[in-house]
Amino acid sequence: MKRAEVDVLVVGAGPVGLMASLLLARRGMRSLVVERRDGPHRAPQAHVINPRTLEICRMAGMDMDALRAAATPREDGSRVRFMTTLAGEELGSLEYERQGDENLEYTPTPLLNLPQHLFEPILLGNVHAEALARVEYHRQWQALEQDDEGVTSLIENLEDGTTHEVRSRYVLAADGAGSRVRKSLGIEMDGPAEIQSFQMVHLRAALRDLVGDRPAIIYWILEPSATGTFVAHDIDGTWVFMRPYDPSTESAENLDEEACAAVVRRAIGAHADFEIRDIGTWTMTAQVAQRYRVGRVFLVGDSAHRFPPAGGMGMNTGIQDAPNLVWKLAAVDSWNAPPTLLDTYQAERQPIAHSNSEQSLTNVVNLLEVFEALGLDADEEASKVRMTDRLADPESRARVETAIENQRDHFDMLGLQLGFHYETGALTPDGTPAPVAINPVGDFVPSSRPGSRVPHAWVRAEGRRVSLLDLIAYDAFTLITGSDGDAWRAAADGLAATRLGSHVRCLTSGRELEDPEGHWAAVSGIANDGALLVRPDQHVAWRSRSMAADPAAELECAIAHGLMRTHRALSHDRHAPRAGR
Repeated sequence: MKRAEVDVLVVGAGPVGLMASLLLARRGMRSLVVERRDGPHRAPQAHVINPRTLEICRMAGMDMDALRAAATPREDGSRVRFMTTLAGEELGSLEYERQGDENLEYTPTPLLNLPQHLFEPILLGNVHAEALARVEYHRQWQALEQDDEGVTSLIENLEDGTTHEVRSRYVLAADGAGSRVRKSLGIEMDGPAEIQSFQMVHLRAALRDLVGDRPAIIYWILEPSATGTFVAHDIDGTWVFMRPYDPSTESAENLDEEACAAVVRRAIGAHADFEIRDIGTWTMTAQVAQRYRVGRVFLVGDSAHRFPPAGGMGMNTGIQDAPNLVWKLAAVDSWNAPPTLLDTYQAERQPIAHSNSEQSLTNVVNLLEVFEALGLDADEEASKVRMTDRLADPESRARVETAIENQRDHFDMLGLQLGFHYETGALTPDGTPAPVAINPVGDFVPSSRPGSRVPHAWVRAEGRRVSLLDLIAYDAFTLITGSDGDAWRAAADGLAATRLGSHVRCLTSGRELEDPEGHWAAVSGIANDGALLVRPDQHVAWRSRSMAADPAAELECAIAHGLMRTHRALSHDRHAPRAGR
């Protein structure tokens, strides 16, 4: 039997698996991605690429201009509208997320609406450009066996039915909500498995003339005979209509193209030409895996967590899993970090998944207020009468408008997108409380508290205006000091006698970075003689707001905690020979 050997086998070539492979290559680890599909997704799925995910794309060296060019134009995708039908009466509208340039204060990469079927090929192109990464389609993962040194996986070639082995040090299960890898490991999911079922209809339609001066990324259709949601990935061409259905009373097989077209016509509410490109069904869930790791196998993305789409957190949470895990795999692989560092992947990422799942489910439940205000239920004819009556009554209409306004959190989640932080794991808590926002879902408060993503700030380096995030090393810890931080730099230089000597980079205000706008000083959370230690995933591992009595001991302790090592082990490294990888 043929056998291939790589550092990491990634099962699944969706956005999460591709991003993991790209980041692994940048850390010098060879990966193979296997995918049972014959190529990237062709139909639109997820469409929200939130600011933190885009920052990770930037970290991975992707061309941000190419992503922006492929995205839905901001003027088309910055509203959500609640409509009787697409051509009918607008009952209310809300701003869709914070996409404007005013958000450059908080992130170098404001949110984009970029459909997955366009995002995935761009990711794939970046992976193909990496010598250490390879993607193979029409490959079905079948089974695995683990030992102390690695994992042997059995892979089936779906083109000819042959099988071969892949030997890897680690396996990343990025194979989606129905993950075969997760099931083979016996990992259970917590949370509701069947909240509601939906039918998805992918349309080719040019509807700009129909929507006129009411462009939006999402249209909630409230016509009782065609309740559902239009997602306008491209107003001039690519649309998706999502409608709830009851599998106990409606057979998905009987919902053929003709029946779907009739529902879509009712939802549009006027004559319009369209072509149905694809029809599918899916079930909304809100679940998080009980475990993210079994030995050398790790769950990432939808295999570890699956959320309602309300809020667009699913794919983003998955992509954000990747840098957290990858830097730790690389640290164990090449920095002699202990394998216990890998346990912090679950400790850090699982609470974020629970938080995002809960908010996504809350968004779904809150939407019921709109339907209740309109008097909508399963009885179509009675619902039409009640909706007509309530919209004609000023007091009832005001309740509908209030219900729509109450959905604002659903479509304004910057606080969750950028403000998530780790409380325990590969970090040293400094005893300070987490920043408090008036609305933690929508409001983002930059913080350098350990566990937080290091604040973005516009600074100058080598004569260019860049984000501070651009200066964080992806293959080392980054020590950021204030302008009076010579003692911290000396402490870092003192680590040169250890294996970690080449794994700490220094940035000092007034030297490697200039802060002419005062942006960094305003958000750094440290005095001129303070310091931050930032991990390769851009999260703060340790903070000293001012100079310590013994900066060398403080820094050594911070690195030890960041790698889940003991002081003694770190000190022994001063006299140990350096490892090859």
